[in-house]
Amino acid sequence: MLITVYCVRRDLSERTFSLQVSPDFELCNFRVLCEIESGIPAEESQIIYTERMLVDDHCSLGSYGLKDGDVVVLLQKDNMGPRPPGRAPNHHHHHRVDFSGVATPGTSTARQQRAPSAQQSHGLGSGEKAASAHGLDSPALIRSMLLSNPHDLSLLKERNPVLAEALLSGNLDTFSRVLREQQREIALREQEMLRLYTADPFDREAQAKIEEEIRQQNIEENMTIAMEEAPESFGQVAMLYVNCKVNGLPLKAFVDSGAQMTIMSQACAERCNIIRLMDRRWAGVAKGVGIQRIMGRIHLAQIQIEGDFLQCSFSILEEQPMDILLGLDMLRRHQCSIDLKKNVLVIGTTGTQTPFLPEAEVPICAMLISGSEEEESSNKEVAEKIKHPVMDSGRKKH
Repeated sequence: MLITVYCVRRDLSERTFSLQVSPDFELCNFRVLCEIESGIPAEESQIIYTERMLVDDHCSLGSYGLKDGDVVVLLQKDNMGPRPPGRAPNHHHHHRVDFSGVATPGTSTARQQRAPSAQQSHGLGSGEKAASAHGLDSPALIRSMLLSNPHDLSLLKERNPVLAEALLSGNLDTFSRVLREQQREIALREQEMLRLYTADPFDREAQAKIEEEIRQQNIEENMTIAMEEAPESFGQVAMLYVNCKVNGLPLKAFVDSGAQMTIMSQACAERCNIIRLMDRRWAGVAKGVGIQRIMGRIHLAQIQIEGDFLQCSFSILEEQPMDILLGLDMLRRHQCSIDLKKNVLVIGTTGTQTPFLPEAEVPICAMLISGSEEEESSNKEVAEKIKHPVMDSGRKKH
């Protein structure tokens, strides 16, 4: 199996190398291989895997759970600080690498393991000195370890964008400041939770806060599982658009089977030179999150998709970002089907298939997640209006 070793020397210089070893390879022999590659003497090396110090030299790497493709951290012994005399080397609480003060991504299990350590986090001033003695709470070391692991870095960007931004700024002082602030916040929360857990069990306020904490932990665990099982659900989703032509003018039409009618913006109708056919007797309003005015209706026009010329009617909206929206009335009339497996729109009456546009070619308003909150609100409002049109009850009659 291939093991990647991230090496940090006494002077905090870094190096990464890989070793090909078998699962039954003993830790003492692995230290020797690391000494050959890194130059750090085996007796000065400290090897960390999944935030746990590997201390038994006669255990195999496989018994520690190491597998092909894993990454371990190799620290020079002086970075760990002198070991207190008389302390047995197999005491896990001494060799455990504690990142509880770092608000990095993790599972609910890791959070539950950190909960009992609230007393250890009490008094951050003395805690910082103790951590500095071990070298494992050094912002420079934490920064180096995060930058060396692309997976953890991507999770940090998703779960803690503030710390990720400080990390990628390249300024160690900025990263240290943000890290210390978050560590203090975590320590205060742990102290508060410790107070609640030791409070009167009949105190309604304390029990309500504990209930909220449990609920939040369940939400975090659910999100962690979702990020592992369905990471695509956290990305942006583009709406379905196809190329078309109206009166010879190339346009991008939004396909929406949830809309009751096919619509066109007033500006688009003017560009296509069909605004002259609009029947103002069909004026009305589209109601949803907000209200938008329907100027009238064009009873019959041709829309060209690929080589097909399809008859269509358009309701003209006064203001909306999309040029054309193909609603359920048009899709039913031409027996269209949306094939997401092939990523095409199939026109049932002719058998023609036209591909949906890639994300790079769709308009900005096609993105469900917009960079601007104002644009996002506007897009949602337009979608609601289109799906719930209300015509004027009293149409004009001759």
